[in-house]
Amino acid sequence: VQLQASGGGWVQAGGSLRLSCATSGNSESTFRFSISVVGWYRQFPGKQRELVADITNFNRANYADFVEGRFTISRDNVKNTVYLQMNSLKPEDTAVYYCNARNNMAGWDYWGQGTLVTVSS
Repeated sequence: VQLQASGGGWVQAGGSLRLSCATSGNSESTFRFSISVVGWYRQFPGKQRELVADITNFNRANYADFVEGRFTISRDNVKNTVYLQMNSLKPEDTAVYYCNARNNMAGWDYWGQGTLVTVSS
């Protein structure tokens, strides 16, 4: 499964960005995407990736504590895309954001390329 992330960029503190992550269109990829937990992680320089939010194939969302209601994750299994709407961004949200699709029972774990989010004060 190839995941293509987009939507990163530069924004002033308090602003908003929407990240998107789409999978390729072949039937195997779209099937795996549809039955995966998909999510967004972020990574600071020299640090491990940390979960931002993820969402199950039943649309049950889970958020890291630091999100504090500012971000919303959603998925569209018709478009094979997961979104992360980020509002009220803070400079400390500056990081490289990665999308992920995993299914622990099936044993797969796919990562997209990172997209840089920069929030200026």
